[in-house]
Amino acid sequence: MNIACSAPLPGLLPRDGIYRILVCRPNHRLGNILLVTPLIAELERLYKGAEIDIVAEGPAASDVFATFFSVKNIYCLPTRGFKHPLAFVSLLSKVRKNRYDLVIDPCIGSNFSRILTKVFRGRYKLGFDDAPSPRGLTHVVPESLAPRHMAKRPVSLVRLHGSSGHDEIRDFPSLDIRLSDTERAQGRSIVRELLDASNQSAAKLAIGIFANATGAKRYPGEWWADFIATLTEACPHAGLVEIIPANGRSMLDSRWPGYYSSKIRRMGAVMSGLDLMISADCGVMHLAVASHVPTVGLFSVTDANVYGPYGLGNRLLVTNDSTAGDMARSVIAACPQLTNPCAAIAAHVTQALNQIQAAADPALGEQVL
Repeated sequence: MNIACSAPLPGLLPRDGIYRILVCRPNHRLGNILLVTPLIAELERLYKGAEIDIVAEGPAASDVFATFFSVKNIYCLPTRGFKHPLAFVSLLSKVRKNRYDLVIDPCIGSNFSRILTKVFRGRYKLGFDDAPSPRGLTHVVPESLAPRHMAKRPVSLVRLHGSSGHDEIRDFPSLDIRLSDTERAQGRSIVRELLDASNQSAAKLAIGIFANATGAKRYPGEWWADFIATLTEACPHAGLVEIIPANGRSMLDSRWPGYYSSKIRRMGAVMSGLDLMISADCGVMHLAVASHVPTVGLFSVTDANVYGPYGLGNRLLVTNDSTAGDMARSVIAACPQLTNPCAAIAAHVTQALNQIQAAADPALGEQVL
């Protein structure tokens, strides 16, 4: 269901006079913060000239939104803030001193996000709700109209109440951390150095592997060993780089060159220098998508329709009971650049053109030239 094409709801928010916007997404997980980036792009499209503040949790949001020109303040609540009551209350009080034209709760089912939306001061307050008379909101979208995908929900939320009804049909903006040209160039340089130092200097394309995930989403080491063996046998011209998780330990027994950084943007920059990124469903998978590297997301537990990568060059594959070898062959079939290096060059050119277009209008995240 493409909510971008749906009719706007009655009692629309005004398109004029909204200059200060607050987005409440108090969550510390990297993936959940990255899934908010399409919302910011849509707000920039609907309310040109507005200034946006974000309430998040933990330090990730500061890195993610560092280059967003429209974002002024990023209020990062302490993780598990009730264990740090003074810092927690102090920051909430600071935010509450501000007066906003629009406060947005982009979540479904988050009591904390709804409480903050009620507490902060705003002329208009927007969120999802099915209650006949939702408290604390001035404008409501029924939960039944929310798309399943987590990144598309908040975009639809503001479209349904921020559209004049005459807007052209638009795709959903992609995840994007808006890496600079300098960051991308540094990422490409590091990837080449890693391949050269590991006797992979002849590689015609570079594939990144992130082999970590939370709980049951993580595939065992033996699974990855079989997957990579099948992949490298079929694609001998490809070089591999492992993206090292936050714990600083290789998940692939250090058989491949690895890159580690505790900085989100540096990790994203290096992944942007790859030709393909393969990862299980996790925050790093979303970071790869937001860094504009073609990404394959592997799903075994969570709903791919809710969290799967979308947009140009991205793929999702549900593993279910398939063997690792079968999944490697599925990745090869889904990604033509693996068997045709010329396709990788064409993909980079198309990606660069889309980045130029997105720079002119960040909301054009899924447009294909």
